[in-house]
Amino acid sequence: MPHKIAVVGSNMMDLVTYVTRMPAPGETLEAPSFEMGHGGKGANQAVAAARLGSRIVMVSKVGDDAFADATIANFQANGIDTVHVGRVSGVSSGVAPIFVDASGENSILIVTGANAHLSPADIDAAAAELGDCDLILMQMEIPAETVYHTIAWANANGVKTLLNPAPAASNLDMSRIAAVSFLAPNETELAILSGLPVGDEREAEVAARSLIAKGVGTVIVTMGSRGALLVEAEATRRVEPVRVTPVDTTGAGDAFIGAFAHFHAAGKPVFDALETAAAYAADSVTKRGTQKSYARADEFERSGAGSR
Repeated sequence: MPHKIAVVGSNMMDLVTYVTRMPAPGETLEAPSFEMGHGGKGANQAVAAARLGSRIVMVSKVGDDAFADATIANFQANGIDTVHVGRVSGVSSGVAPIFVDASGENSILIVTGANAHLSPADIDAAAAELGDCDLILMQMEIPAETVYHTIAWANANGVKTLLNPAPAASNLDMSRIAAVSFLAPNETELAILSGLPVGDEREAEVAARSLIAKGVGTVIVTMGSRGALLVEAEATRRVEPVRVTPVDTTGAGDAFIGAFAHFHAAGKPVFDALETAAAYAADSVTKRGTQKSYARADEFERSGAGSR
């Protein structure tokens, strides 16, 4: 049976507008195109891992609207277990207006909606499913208290955890995050969590080591087109980027995290899993869209990138 990953996290409906440039205040521009798609960091990471072959259990909340039905159908179409995706009456599902410019860079707003209702009680209700997982994956588009509770529960039950602390906030309680097995911030999030400057790779390593000193097992610093840093107690290693011409970078970080979770849970050593995840994320930015840009396992192998 495939390894099993639980994703305790968000789902959003992406409302994507492709623009030649962002409008100035008070300016109206005509945009070339618009698309709707499924997103949210939790859902994106779940779909990436599921398409690569992981068995995924989703613990999440949807609202009381048509987006909820579409979200659940999308999870099921990707083979994701939705038993613990709950509906919240009288609340909208999460939505994310996204603007993608001509270079492929994006700007994103999020309306949390039902995601704000995912509670510690929901984690306890899913305990039977979580207990036999190889890894529990979390993000910060759900209440911090739910993330803290999940980490504590996982530690008490011997389950590995990975937290992608996005979006990060300065009021996060590091003492309750520090027990996580893997912490995967970008440079901005690392600076917020550590309280230290992160202007280059040397500073990133210093900041990451300050978190390891507080109890974090391993820190993975994502640096976009510059690759990533793997910072462990014994050593720091650099994950080189895979050079491609980007079309749309939306969801690339989630592709990386979801792919890393899949390959590591499947048995790859951490560094090897990160290298393969970097190739998977690079492949995703060569296509438009978020989840629809995530390759399935056979597609990834055929592309040649999966041999990294």
